[in-house]
Amino acid sequence: MSESAAAGTITDEGVARLRARIGVPQAYPVPPHYLRPGADAFRHVAVAYGDDNPLWCDPSYAPATRWKEGIAPPPLVGGDSLIGEDLLTEADTARQEGLRGDPLRGVHAFYAASEREWWAPLTADQRIFRRTALVGVVDKPGEFGGRGVQEWTSQVYRTAAGVLLGAQHRMMYRTERGKARERGKYADIEAESWTEDRIAALDEQVAAERPRGGEPRWWEDVRVGDPVGPLVKGPLTVTDMVCWHVGMGMGVYGVAPLRLAHRNRRRIPRFYHRDDLGIPDVMQRVHWDPAFARKSGNPTTFDYGRMRETWLIHACTDWMGDDAWLWRLRVEFRRFNYVGDVQWAEGEVTRRYLAEGDRPAVDLDLRTRNQRWETTSPASATILLPSRTHGPVRLPDPPGGTLDTAFEATIETFSGGRA
Repeated sequence: MSESAAAGTITDEGVARLRARIGVPQAYPVPPHYLRPGADAFRHVAVAYGDDNPLWCDPSYAPATRWKEGIAPPPLVGGDSLIGEDLLTEADTARQEGLRGDPLRGVHAFYAASEREWWAPLTADQRIFRRTALVGVVDKPGEFGGRGVQEWTSQVYRTAAGVLLGAQHRMMYRTERGKARERGKYADIEAESWTEDRIAALDEQVAAERPRGGEPRWWEDVRVGDPVGPLVKGPLTVTDMVCWHVGMGMGVYGVAPLRLAHRNRRRIPRFYHRDDLGIPDVMQRVHWDPAFARKSGNPTTFDYGRMRETWLIHACTDWMGDDAWLWRLRVEFRRFNYVGDVQWAEGEVTRRYLAEGDRPAVDLDLRTRNQRWETTSPASATILLPSRTHGPVRLPDPPGGTLDTAFEATIETFSGGRA
């Protein structure tokens, strides 16, 4: 790799090397946070994004629902490194050496978009497998950082018993750090201050929130324009992000403390930069270290895109009730959510129809909106609802009967519509 690429610039050579990996099944760089997630994992994940729905938080509640036992909250199936042991063939394993290293090393990565779908519930104490591959590398110049690259990765999940659970396309936007600082797009943003009265007004909104629970939201009763939410998320604090990590783990880079940090630094030394005391620390600290966040072109620390993704999922599941099924979610992360900001997860129904001929469904337009009235994350979702005429929800059919066929179909869908 050239010296300029090592310094954190996007080069044609680096992009070409990245594209050579498209479609090659890969081992994930860290093991799953939950090997066999059970009732405690379901609750911890839900609590991490502020969801107290008893469907995933109270094992005594679920047996009285249509699911008959506890099920995982949707964010657990997918995400970053939450679940899934790599399922690789001998041929796949032999190719892993060629996937070592990052062709765009030193180039900043933002979680910028996600497309997810769920096909079946995850119940407790299951062993889970995943297939992962890079599926798209798209040059996409952006205002924030000069030259940019969309790096799309797909994953598909199944249980050891062969139940296909869901899939995700995840897009990391790679942007050059130096140019981000030069542009200073967010230099005028100041951290929000909150008076006692303003906090009281937010508290009143939060106190009125609750999951719909066991009361069915009948398909026939839904109308275009019906509101979804809003849920109040914030004002964002570093404590929120600490609690997030308790349930969600530390993500793809394997951030860990003490002796484990030493080992991780030997594994990915370029992910570690010295702080003001000369101590090597992770680049991920842009989320909790204001000085380091400013080096990335931001005025202060900010959330993870995946946090807002889960907040939008929370808005959907609170709205739809126990008997419905969240089928698809698409979300983009357009602006940062800084410490001190509030996000309202909200939306409305845009379509009511029969999906695949006979499944009562609704489409939603969703967003997270901050106190500046900026949409930070536009999104859309499809939910299957129970019907008085058509009966209970029938779960979606996965694209293929095995993990391999579903994985191939997922990649083909991506290539046909986005790459």
